[in-house]
Amino acid sequence: MPRSVNHVASRARRKKILSLTRGYFGKRKNVWTVAVNTWEKGQQYAYRDRKNKKRNFRSLWINRINAGARQYGISYSAFMGEIHKRGIELNRKALADLAANQPEAFKAIVDLIKSSR
Repeated sequence: MPRSVNHVASRARRKKILSLTRGYFGKRKNVWTVAVNTWEKGQQYAYRDRKNKKRNFRSLWINRINAGARQYGISYSAFMGEIHKRGIELNRKALADLAANQPEAFKAIVDLIKSSR
């Protein structure tokens, strides 16, 4: 009796990976072993960089807040310490947006902090 092999499923599995690697350069898009390795490595990078993206944005927000605060003669650490002490419930993302796009509103927050120091 001939051996029964499910070529339909195995071919579909390969086609799925090869369709995911469409647009890659050279053998990465059409040679099975290279395409699988490239795609798996891409998935590892994607997982890692979803975490790094959060880290990078937090760093950017801190830099923007620091630049905005130093214009008014206060350091980032002192500014954030006073923010928490006063109970101002603005996160770093919102503060960075104020510092970059609405300097008058940011200055009002700095003045509030400086007046009570």
